[in-house]
Amino acid sequence: MSERTPLLHYRLSTSVNEQSGEHQPCLPREAVEQSPAFSRRKSAHHSRPKKLSTFFGVVIPTLLSMFSVVVFLRIGFVVGQCGLYQAIAMFLVAYFIISMTVLSVCAISTNGALDAGGAYYMISRALGPEFGGSLGVMFFLANVCSSALYILGLVEAIVATFGLPEGIHPAGSLQVLPAGYWWSLLYATGILLLCLLVCLVGAEIYAKASFIIFLVVMLVLATIFISFFAVRPRTILLPAAPPILNGTGPQPPTMANFTGFKLNTLLGNLDADYAVDYTTGTMMSFATVFAVMFNGCTGIMAGSNMSGDLKNPSYSIPRGTITAVIFTFIIYNLLSLMVACSCDRILLQRDYSFLRDINVWNPLVTVGVYSSTMSAAMSNLIGASRILYALARDDLFGTVLSPAKKTSGNGNPWMSVLLSWFLVQLVLFTGKLNTIASIVTIFFLLVYAAVDLACLALEWASAPNFRPTFRYFTWHTCVLGIVGCAVMMFLINSIYASASIAFMLLLLLLIHYLSPTSSWGYISQALIFHQVRKYLLMLDVRKDHVKFWRPQVLLMVSNPRSSVGLITFINDIKKSGLYVLGHVQLGDLDTLPSDPLQCRYDSWLSLVDHLNIKAFVNLTLADSVRHGVQHLLFISGLGGMRPNTLVLGFYDDCTPKDKLTDPALADATVPTQDPEDERPPYHFPALRASIDGKEEGNGENGKVMGPQEYVAVIADAMKMMKNVALARYFHQFDRASTISSSPGKGALYVDVWPVNLLRPDSSSYVDTCSLFLLQLACVLNMVRAWRHARLRLFLCVEEGRSLRGSEGKLGQLLKELRIKANVYTVPWDQQVALHWQRQGEAGKRRPSRQSRREEEGLGKKGLFEEEEGDDDYAHPPPAVRFLYLPRPPADTRRYTAYLRQLELLTKDLGPTLLIHGVTPVLTTDL
Repeated sequence: MSERTPLLHYRLSTSVNEQSGEHQPCLPREAVEQSPAFSRRKSAHHSRPKKLSTFFGVVIPTLLSMFSVVVFLRIGFVVGQCGLYQAIAMFLVAYFIISMTVLSVCAISTNGALDAGGAYYMISRALGPEFGGSLGVMFFLANVCSSALYILGLVEAIVATFGLPEGIHPAGSLQVLPAGYWWSLLYATGILLLCLLVCLVGAEIYAKASFIIFLVVMLVLATIFISFFAVRPRTILLPAAPPILNGTGPQPPTMANFTGFKLNTLLGNLDADYAVDYTTGTMMSFATVFAVMFNGCTGIMAGSNMSGDLKNPSYSIPRGTITAVIFTFIIYNLLSLMVACSCDRILLQRDYSFLRDINVWNPLVTVGVYSSTMSAAMSNLIGASRILYALARDDLFGTVLSPAKKTSGNGNPWMSVLLSWFLVQLVLFTGKLNTIASIVTIFFLLVYAAVDLACLALEWASAPNFRPTFRYFTWHTCVLGIVGCAVMMFLINSIYASASIAFMLLLLLLIHYLSPTSSWGYISQALIFHQVRKYLLMLDVRKDHVKFWRPQVLLMVSNPRSSVGLITFINDIKKSGLYVLGHVQLGDLDTLPSDPLQCRYDSWLSLVDHLNIKAFVNLTLADSVRHGVQHLLFISGLGGMRPNTLVLGFYDDCTPKDKLTDPALADATVPTQDPEDERPPYHFPALRASIDGKEEGNGENGKVMGPQEYVAVIADAMKMMKNVALARYFHQFDRASTISSSPGKGALYVDVWPVNLLRPDSSSYVDTCSLFLLQLACVLNMVRAWRHARLRLFLCVEEGRSLRGSEGKLGQLLKELRIKANVYTVPWDQQVALHWQRQGEAGKRRPSRQSRREEEGLGKKGLFEEEEGDDDYAHPPPAVRFLYLPRPPADTRRYTAYLRQLELLTKDLGPTLLIHGVTPVLTTDL
């Protein structure tokens, strides 16, 4: 269990409606926040007019994000490096990946109301805060890097048009701007400042201008297509290339040709011919070119990010996004074909701005590049700031992102804008567009894979509330999207991909342990439920076999305050089996206004979390403890996972100790209470007279059950074929100090007495109950914390019998059962063997305490007390003892005497388990 989960404090009291007098149960804050009334008030409080249509809210933002650097500056680069065949293959692969993601986006977006936040909102509300927060950060960084990518592309276009390289005479009158790394950084910083000013004023300015920018981009695209037919072949001057090292080797060409539509030109551009990128000086490959090209496909979330401003998101997002994707796919492939038919490969490889040089009016392409890249940069900066604001508002990172919550009077998150601007400025220091293209692509691929994973999880969980109106998807499309994204991530750059995944997992762990519990719902719970139900149906009780038996325990707990030691010990002995904490609340539902147990579950679950045990909680309401235990034994568990062992605290008068409030007793198992919270950490009743196995009440000595009913519970469990264990003195058990023992400090021992000490003449070491004791002791010894413990098995024989023969038989049995234990022989006293014969005589007189112990088979100093000069079998004292529990007598009138014998037998022994097994649990078969 996670230790980060805070205690959920429920009020145990109830409230009364003053006007109607109706008695209403108090609800936790989370339940109130999820109620329909609260949701209506919240939505009314935060509601704002939504007036964007499909075209203006989805199609235009998506097209502007996808038509930017690639369509104007990198379409020739892709064809020139990869050839037409591989270029088309790249677009098919890229659009296949994003199409699978688009289907997932459409499905999630049509499954309910969407708020602002785009992909982050979808992922976080579907997969929970851990995945949502970590991938939200990745999506934020992807938008930051993408904004820097577009700004660098714009600077590249400006320098190509107006730049004046050092030492080279200007080829035209427009080349007036100094060129170089620091000058390019200065230009990029100025453009980013302009974007910052627009974003600080508000996103409305960009929204109003987006339609005009869209018209400009469409006009430029139209002139580009016309130019391929209208412009005659010409020779184009190539940009200056970096000099060859040491001045050796062939110098790069300075001229290239636009040939118009020619078959020879097409044939020369069909195959790949990877060369050095003249802007970075690095050798290109399929992966690096794909990384640059894929940036033209990363705008598919732009429409989803506008979900908070759309009239009808469920209608607009699927139709608008699919329309934009199909349109851009057609445009990219048509451009690739025309470029391959009309431009020399040298032109495509050495001049990324060639579309300007072959256009009917050269400045028009420049305007298109500037407007599209500027709008895309601002869109990504605004998007990054909104994602950061959403992350801060959700409090997933605590106070780290609290400054990002600050907004202006009109609701603009200006602090988030400033933080996003600062990070974009840091990315600009890379200086080259192709350098950060791989990082941006991997970040977006990771987010796309997460969206596919969210849709896949919702589909596999089969939750009734997952009913998207968009049905053109299956789990196959989600898996294909995930696999495609993962493969391309590692093909692009395996180091960046591995680092990105490691960074995401680190963020996931941080959020898991540091963030508060959210009320969004956890898809993991739905998936676990789905799988557990399926496997429980497959768990057939008719196929149970003794070879695979394991303890499945129902531990009855009266008050956890005094039962911490027993709860932790039984957690060790369960051996990966079912472990249920049971509790009986006395009462009658007919006389109560509501179920009193509902408000208590949370305290019990918090106890399970903070004791770090793997247990379920089952509470019941009954008119008596006996009936309550019967209820739990009948109904606890499901299918083949049902308790086979009942554990009860012993019925005695030991003074309980509260280990949930006393720091000296609680150690590190009890959470630190928030100093600002005045309520107690657990809503369990304070200890007065309650002890393990008994509840507080108004009966004799404050107990809600007497010895007669207690023994009846034991008898009921055995009738139901349940193994029974009675635990005594476990309020003295401290697991931390017990298992810390080492051979240097003194060995840790577990003593096993597999014989009926009340009827030694009628028991053997091979009956079902004795073998059950051996199995439980062996199970305890197999637990990691108890592996260094030594088992001591005590063989009791009558005087005059051969000790060696009995010890040999027992040793052979242990060898066959693969149980490692030291065997000690203990001779019976003659009067012990005749114990039951003397019981009749004992009833004729009232014996003293000492004689009563002798008559009941305990000897003058007790069976487990060391006589002076005897063998040292009882020293040092064990950490826990396992004793044989006899069956209760058939005559119910002897229940009190039976309990009295058990009390005397275990008196002052320390932590002791009296165990009776009714089912075979050991086998020597393979």
